[in-house]
Amino acid sequence: MAQSTTVKPEVAVADQRRPVQVLEAACGQCRLGLPGKSCDLAVRLNGKAYFVDGTHIDAHGDAHAEDGFCQKTRQARVQGEVVNDRFVATYFRLLPEADKAP
Repeated sequence: MAQSTTVKPEVAVADQRRPVQVLEAACGQCRLGLPGKSCDLAVRLNGKAYFVDGTHIDAHGDAHAEDGFCQKTRQARVQGEVVNDRFVATYFRLLPEADKAP
Protein backbone atom coordinates (compact mmCIF):
# COMPACT_ATOMS: atom_id res chain seq x y z
CA MET A 1 0.00 0.00 0.00
CA ALA A 2 1.54 3.28 -1.09
CA GLN A 3 -0.57 5.72 0.94
CA SER A 4 -0.41 5.91 4.72
CA THR A 5 -3.28 4.30 6.56
CA THR A 6 -3.52 7.32 8.87
CA VAL A 7 -5.49 9.84 6.84
CA LYS A 8 -5.94 13.45 7.91
CA PRO A 9 -7.64 16.25 6.01
CA GLU A 10 -5.52 19.08 4.71
CA VAL A 11 -2.85 19.87 7.27
CA ALA A 12 -3.78 23.53 7.61
CA VAL A 13 -1.70 25.08 10.39
CA ALA A 14 1.94 25.90 9.69
CA ASP A 15 4.49 25.83 12.50
CA GLN A 16 5.84 29.39 12.53
CA ARG A 17 9.18 28.13 13.89
CA ARG A 18 9.88 26.01 10.80
CA PRO A 19 10.41 27.09 7.19
CA VAL A 20 7.68 26.50 4.61
CA GLN A 21 8.77 25.07 1.26
CA VAL A 22 6.98 25.27 -2.08
CA LEU A 23 7.16 21.83 -3.71
CA GLU A 24 5.66 20.14 -6.74
CA ALA A 25 2.73 17.91 -5.74
CA ALA A 26 0.96 15.35 -7.90
CA CYS A 27 -0.17 11.75 -8.11
CA GLY A 28 2.92 9.67 -7.43
CA GLN A 29 1.97 6.96 -9.89
CA CYS A 30 0.34 9.00 -12.70
CA ARG A 31 2.71 12.00 -12.74
CA LEU A 32 5.87 11.41 -10.71
CA GLY A 33 6.89 7.88 -11.74
CA LEU A 34 6.51 6.18 -8.36
CA PRO A 35 5.51 2.49 -8.22
CA GLY A 36 2.01 1.29 -7.35
CA LYS A 37 -1.41 0.70 -8.86
CA SER A 38 -3.57 3.22 -7.00
CA CYS A 39 -3.40 7.01 -7.03
CA ASP A 40 -1.47 8.41 -4.08
CA LEU A 41 -0.27 11.91 -3.22
CA ALA A 42 3.43 12.61 -3.69
CA VAL A 43 5.80 15.58 -3.69
CA ARG A 44 9.08 16.22 -5.46
CA LEU A 45 11.87 17.44 -3.16
CA ASN A 46 15.35 18.14 -4.54
CA GLY A 47 14.50 16.28 -7.74
CA LYS A 48 13.24 13.11 -6.00
CA ALA A 49 9.60 12.05 -5.60
CA TYR A 50 8.25 10.85 -2.26
CA PHE A 51 4.83 9.57 -1.24
CA VAL A 52 3.19 11.84 1.35
CA ASP A 53 2.02 10.81 4.81
CA GLY A 54 -0.09 13.19 6.90
CA THR A 55 -2.65 14.10 4.23
CA HIS A 56 -4.41 12.21 1.45
CA ILE A 57 -4.81 12.83 -2.28
CA ASP A 58 -8.62 13.03 -1.89
CA ALA A 59 -8.36 15.77 0.75
CA HIS A 60 -7.42 18.21 -2.03
CA GLY A 61 -10.18 17.70 -4.57
CA ASP A 62 -10.88 15.15 -7.29
CA ALA A 63 -7.53 13.73 -8.40
CA HIS A 64 -9.00 12.83 -11.81
CA ALA A 65 -10.54 16.25 -12.52
CA GLU A 66 -8.97 18.45 -15.22
CA ASP A 67 -6.86 20.24 -12.58
CA GLY A 68 -6.46 17.21 -10.30
CA PHE A 69 -3.24 15.55 -9.18
CA CYS A 70 -3.50 12.75 -11.76
CA GLN A 71 -3.78 15.28 -14.61
CA LYS A 72 -1.47 18.10 -13.52
CA THR A 73 1.53 18.68 -11.33
CA ARG A 74 0.61 21.44 -8.89
CA GLN A 75 2.50 23.45 -6.31
CA ALA A 76 1.93 23.25 -2.57
CA ARG A 77 3.28 25.04 0.48
CA VAL A 78 4.52 22.32 2.82
CA GLN A 79 6.35 21.60 6.03
CA GLY A 80 7.65 18.20 6.95
CA GLU A 81 10.56 15.86 6.54
CA VAL A 82 11.58 12.69 4.76
CA VAL A 83 11.33 9.66 7.06
CA ASN A 84 11.91 6.13 5.74
CA ASP A 85 11.80 7.38 2.13
CA ARG A 86 8.39 9.08 2.60
CA PHE A 87 7.57 12.77 3.08
CA VAL A 88 5.80 13.16 6.44
CA ALA A 89 3.81 16.39 6.08
CA THR A 90 3.00 18.47 9.12
CA TYR A 91 1.60 21.27 6.92
CA PHE A 92 0.26 20.95 3.36
CA ARG A 93 -1.59 23.70 1.50
CA LEU A 94 -2.23 23.36 -2.23
CA LEU A 95 -1.63 26.66 -4.03
CA PRO A 96 -4.39 27.91 -6.31
CA GLU A 97 -3.36 27.95 -9.96
CA ALA A 98 -3.33 31.78 -10.05
CA ASP A 99 -1.06 31.94 -6.99
CA LYS A 100 1.64 29.55 -8.18
CA ALA A 101 5.11 30.48 -7.00
CA PRO A 102 7.49 31.48 -9.81
